[in-house]
Amino acid sequence: MKIFRAIEELPAQMPRSVAAIGNFDGVHRGHQEIIGRVLERARLVGAQAIAVTFDPHPMALLHPAQAPKLITPIAERLRLLRETGLDATLVVPFTRKFSMLSARQFAEGILRRTLHVVEVHEGDTFRFGHDAAAGIGELEELGKELGFGVVSHGALVVRGVTVSSSEVRRRIAAGELGMARALLGRPFSILSTPVRGRGVGAKLTTPTINLAPYAELLPPNGVYVTRVRIGEGADAPVCDAVTNAGVRPTFESAGFAVESHLLDGPPPAELTEATPIEVCFLMRLREERRFPSPEALRKQILLDAGRAQSYFRRARRAGNFRATALR
Repeated sequence: MKIFRAIEELPAQMPRSVAAIGNFDGVHRGHQEIIGRVLERARLVGAQAIAVTFDPHPMALLHPAQAPKLITPIAERLRLLRETGLDATLVVPFTRKFSMLSARQFAEGILRRTLHVVEVHEGDTFRFGHDAAAGIGELEELGKELGFGVVSHGALVVRGVTVSSSEVRRRIAAGELGMARALLGRPFSILSTPVRGRGVGAKLTTPTINLAPYAELLPPNGVYVTRVRIGEGADAPVCDAVTNAGVRPTFESAGFAVESHLLDGPPPAELTEATPIEVCFLMRLREERRFPSPEALRKQILLDAGRAQSYFRRARRAGNFRATALR
């Protein structure tokens, strides 16, 4: 998948496109369904399949106090979009100037003249243009005038729940990882890098990876069964783990951290503070709580590890995990 990080990076001779436009936060099952239709139509009409997304999230610029924490920051979003089979993604830097474009300016200048769209696929709640003044009806009218088709998609419903980024965020924030998984089509995970910890985890129980501060969406403070990918690529090692997300109340002034206790032994020797780490949250074991002593915490972590190992044994018997697969 080609990635263009500004409109100016697009080639002068762009091929015809079938496009989907949106924040695509989470790249959830609703997004996947629309992108699947984009791919089908692009192949049928001999055009490229392209997604148009925005960075930062428009709310972060226009209403920062109300901006949501992201399910998938831009690096993870692009990785997931690549996995759909799209030919290209345009990441539009969302600036104050860009936010002033009218619906017509966006449709005429970017969709028609720049991307040469022949068809646009959107959810039926799609809004665009300055102050989000236009919706799918206005896009259809502009498409008729400018020469491209518009296909509107109704919301996907999974287990009686309408799939949306806001609903996925709500479920993750509530610790409802099973429902979040159903809406996303995969378990929730985060990407970060490691930082040097205080060495407490290794002394208490098992080798531990501490993540760099993470500003986006996390499940509520607690202890989770997780899998941890260390590095990138198909050959990157994947470890079973128990992950604590929280303030570590047993230790004074420890502060918030995401730390994963690896159940498969120590991390690779080449682990550095630049090594990509992906933590995939599978199940919540318990809430975070204060223990009377480090020894009491050590005993609880061993119990948590035992429960996690039972989870992984059951999952493997059911054929749910491959050795090098994160999910």
